[in-house]
Amino acid sequence: MVLAAVRSILLQGVREWRGLAVILEVVLIVMFLLSGFALVHTYFLYPITLQLWTRFVSDRRALTSGDRPSVALIIAAYNEEEVIAEKIENSLQLEYPKNELNIVVFSDASDDRTDEIVEGYEDEGVSLVRIEGRVGKTECQNRVADLVDEEILVFSDANSMYEPDAISELVSRFTSEVGCVVGELQYQKSSDVEGESVYWRYESWIKRLESRFYSLVTGNGSIYAVKADSYVPQPADAISDFTEPLSIVRNGGRVVYAPGAVAWEETESSTADELQRRVRIVTRSWNSIVRFRDLLSPFRNTRFAYQLWSHKVIRWLSPMFLFGVLVANIGLVLLAPFAVFEVMLAGQLLFYLFATAGWAADRFGIEDSIATHVPFYFLQANYGLFLGFVDFIRGNNIVTWETSDRAKE
Repeated sequence: MVLAAVRSILLQGVREWRGLAVILEVVLIVMFLLSGFALVHTYFLYPITLQLWTRFVSDRRALTSGDRPSVALIIAAYNEEEVIAEKIENSLQLEYPKNELNIVVFSDASDDRTDEIVEGYEDEGVSLVRIEGRVGKTECQNRVADLVDEEILVFSDANSMYEPDAISELVSRFTSEVGCVVGELQYQKSSDVEGESVYWRYESWIKRLESRFYSLVTGNGSIYAVKADSYVPQPADAISDFTEPLSIVRNGGRVVYAPGAVAWEETESSTADELQRRVRIVTRSWNSIVRFRDLLSPFRNTRFAYQLWSHKVIRWLSPMFLFGVLVANIGLVLLAPFAVFEVMLAGQLLFYLFATAGWAADRFGIEDSIATHVPFYFLQANYGLFLGFVDFIRGNNIVTWETSDRAKE
């Protein structure tokens, strides 16, 4: 009844200007269709098109050989006293020739016991590179990459635990045209943020398809490898596991996926921590992509431009598309009383209702189902995308990172 009354008032106000009503309706329809298509494309149509394409092409997979190039495992650390010993022990147990594996931990001016713990493994061949001035992860990687002499550089985070064959799996995927290989990040079942685990399984599926289609558009800071002679130093404010693969593609190389190279992590200890992490990543990603505008041009590399727009740029803009779909749908229900618009609006409102229930469960520490948690996680992720975009528009960027509180209650 309220909806009918609002519709009646609105129509009475524009009845004398039917032309205006028609124009407004057309604008809303265009807004609804374009926003809706962008969302459907980035989350559903994009992987479907990759799936269809890969049905007709062979998987350009490198054949595993007996070659074992020298590898530098470069571990990023800032105040990682809680996990660094476990990470080093994990690294020492990797199934790779010991004389070809150099384990290096860089400490970005840590002020806890991280350096002391790492130095305790010096007799086992683990090196510590302490970098003063809190310069950020990317600059630390640049400096360490310049110090080591190994053929392959593997970048890892301190909280990422590798399967024993992870390095071998990464190395086996390199060919003459492949400059970067990205491993697979999986989350422990005991992790607190289930939505993040679901999201990463979805992202892993897309990366498998991208690797066969042409090239991945991003790396993964937990586990990725780069040929030393393909490595491109990145600006300190760049997000290196995003811009390094872009630099390699720009130089004519490819970035491929190695699903058998598995790293394990816990998710963030809370959805609030996950939100902060997403804002940080998106802020840096927007600031980074402007340096690679040429790769967005379909005239340079059509397939890669399609991937970069579909997987990244449109995805980062999805909060605005969500808002556009909702506003346009409300306007169309008020102006054009068609059942299809009313059903779509009801579906949207139901989705937001489930997300609200998920938020309430998270807020008050109540165990919720995947039916409410995933919608909540999806909307919170999009809120993080929006905040990251706002930071970018304001000219903000983030160079250093903070260690999450991984302690469990």
